[in-house]
Amino acid sequence: IQISDNWPGYSLDLFTYPQHYHGDLEYVLIPHGIIVDRTERLAKDIMQDIGDNDIVVLCVLKGGYKFCADLVEHIKNLSRNSERFISMKVDFVRLKSYHNDQSMQDMQIMGGDDLSKLTGKVSFLCVLLTLFFLFYEDIVGTGRTMKVLLNNIEKYKPKMIKVASLLVKRTSRPDGYRPDYYGFEIPDLFVVGYALDYNEHFRDLNHICVINDHGKTKYRV
Repeated sequence: IQISDNWPGYSLDLFTYPQHYHGDLEYVLIPHGIIVDRTERLAKDIMQDIGDNDIVVLCVLKGGYKFCADLVEHIKNLSRNSERFISMKVDFVRLKSYHNDQSMQDMQIMGGDDLSKLTGKVSFLCVLLTLFFLFYEDIVGTGRTMKVLLNNIEKYKPKMIKVASLLVKRTSRPDGYRPDYYGFEIPDLFVVGYALDYNEHFRDLNHICVINDHGKTKYRV
């Protein structure tokens, strides 16, 4: 689903959201109900593609935890109601590449208890947001971020690697990277909610919203 650059979004008055964020948001970009329905559709697409393979789900923290949990739950429900049962294991890694609303040049990969369990398995990376290019013009695109992680995983020789991302951010200079499954292509906006944070705030916001300048200033570190 492609959200156009001139999409005005939904008025905050149409939805409920934590009142401690009053005055910090511009509008609702994607309501929670639409997120849930789209995630279920992605789960169906994944189920159709993986066949009878057992899978290892690698959740990219922290922003991907809600999307990963909802996607895994949908896959489990579909599996229980079908003729084939899919065995799933879940592990977690964390990527740190932001300071305030700006991407940092250096990316840190943390976690992953024993990635050798990926050997010979179908592996799914669950990320919430995939950026096509960093805000700094002299830095390579954040397709680099996923490629660094993918290169790290590939040394364990998994049978197959697929990337599922709820959001893909559209910018003027994409680097060509596209996840295998994604829910929404969005404009080049800094969004929060549904576990996407701004300095650890807004994770408790169910909708995906656009933060305003007041909110950035209020929670800047």
